[in-house]
Amino acid sequence: MLKIRLKRYGRKKKAIYRIIIIDSRKKDATGGHWKKLASITQTTRIKISTSQLLKKRVQEGAQISKTVEYLLKK
Repeated sequence: MLKIRLKRYGRKKKAIYRIIIIDSRKKDATGGHWKKLASITQTTRIKISTSQLLKKRVQEGAQISKTVEYLLKK
């Protein structure tokens, strides 16, 4: 099952979040993901360049986390 969720990067007190697509059945220690959809920092708003891909994955049955769903509604 595919999930669309946030992943935290960056350093202490300067977090950068990415909206990613990941297969929940194949979680691995390396943190590998399928596709990066967007980056979010504290100073910028969300810019999703692949919104068509996001819509396609949701239609195929990908689950969106509550946090990403909230951010997309803004």
